[in-house]
Amino acid sequence: MRTAYSVDTVRAAERELMARLPEAALMQRAAAGLAAACAELLGRVYGSRVVLLVGSGDNGGDALYAGARLARRGAGVAAVLLAPERTHAGGLAALRRAGGTAVLAGAAEELILRSDLVVDGIVGIGGSGGLRPEAAALVAVVERSRTVVVAVDLPSGVEADSGEVRGAAVRADLTVTFGTHKPGLLIDPAREYAGSVRLVDIGLELPEEAELEALQDVDVARLLPTPSAESDKYRRGVVGIAAGSARYPGAAVLAVAGALRGGAGAVRYVGPAGDEVLARFPETLVSDGGPRKAGRVQAWVAGPGVGDDAEAVAEVLEADVPVLVDADGLRLADRDVVRARTAPTLMTPHAGEAAALLGVRREEVEAGRLAAVRELAGAYRATVLLKGSTTLVAEPGGGAAVRVNATGTPWLATAGSGDVLSGLAGSLLACGLDGRDAGSVAAYLHGLAGRFAAQGAPTVAHAVAEELGAAWRGVFPPTRPTR
Repeated sequence: MRTAYSVDTVRAAERELMARLPEAALMQRAAAGLAAACAELLGRVYGSRVVLLVGSGDNGGDALYAGARLARRGAGVAAVLLAPERTHAGGLAALRRAGGTAVLAGAAEELILRSDLVVDGIVGIGGSGGLRPEAAALVAVVERSRTVVVAVDLPSGVEADSGEVRGAAVRADLTVTFGTHKPGLLIDPAREYAGSVRLVDIGLELPEEAELEALQDVDVARLLPTPSAESDKYRRGVVGIAAGSARYPGAAVLAVAGALRGGAGAVRYVGPAGDEVLARFPETLVSDGGPRKAGRVQAWVAGPGVGDDAEAVAEVLEADVPVLVDADGLRLADRDVVRARTAPTLMTPHAGEAAALLGVRREEVEAGRLAAVRELAGAYRATVLLKGSTTLVAEPGGGAAVRVNATGTPWLATAGSGDVLSGLAGSLLACGLDGRDAGSVAAYLHGLAGRFAAQGAPTVAHAVAEELGAAWRGVFPPTRPTR
């Protein structure tokens, strides 16, 4: 499990560790990891030209000590001091002893344009509100130079706890972060600014409960349902799909496609697209009546492509089983009914749908995804999966870490992709996973399947569904061939 912790938690852990270590020892650990990453990027350190953008905080000190290490290996290192009177004294002295130089921001442009590597040590994890004008001007020069950029702990100008970017910010090729990931490194829009991320262990002792967590293959493999020798189709779980309409029969077909590959033993479909569903998936159990007459299910999916069929959505919400609400269902679901449900509810909006439910502009949701998913989960007392460039899963009450999905591809932004995800997550609910696990596991597999289907080119939703089996198998370690 990859975890991320808030600024306050990280700082408390740093203070506790620094109290037990010699002065500057923690900074030296960070600098050693930073210098190693820079050296790896440079390839040949001797004779290379490195520019450090140095602010007044500890990030500036990390950059200076790392620059000293590179200078001792023969690099030409120049530190650009944005706050000369508040520069880390020990780090600056170490750089100068190693043969590095220091200049003011006004003399930096030519150095940056001729550099092989720029190290961003302007602002630390406590920064907010974008960069100040002098720093922003330097970053504009860096962007013009197309020089490789390494950020110290977090790109300057992005907000560590929220992932928000409220002004000018550094776009790094690599971010070297210390002790733990910060939420902003895993959430867009900040994630886009971080580039690749390398974690350097500096010995922090962190609490068990993180602010954010991202599943890895081993976590997903542990959560996936596996039938036993005594299983039958009903014991494995039955998922009901209330989806589709005369105008949007494809939504029903795609939701069923995802559900059939989600581990449940059977899929029941109710809605006007029964003929289309059976033509594509004859194994589906199709009912002519509404959700109340469909027969027993262990979970429902309601909403994809239903248009204005509020009655079907209302009937599903009456059921005392886990329910996933998506697409049109989000608009049709009565908020008070959702809040009053005793069985779990999983809502799966994209940014536009989330904005409509919260009564804000879509741009506000996209700029503050973490805040939006938490607010929506609290408002509806439901688990919420916020789809997008980084998919987030939050529970009401804020007791558990928000899950962020690490898989996916921009090619998943295609019509019907969300319907496949809904069916898949609903099937996992029917298998017994709770809303948080079903949503985050489904997002993980869906992202992998999207990568497999796209392979760097445009793809379509039904191809994503067809790759779910490969994604499922792919999270398990390879087995040794038997003789």
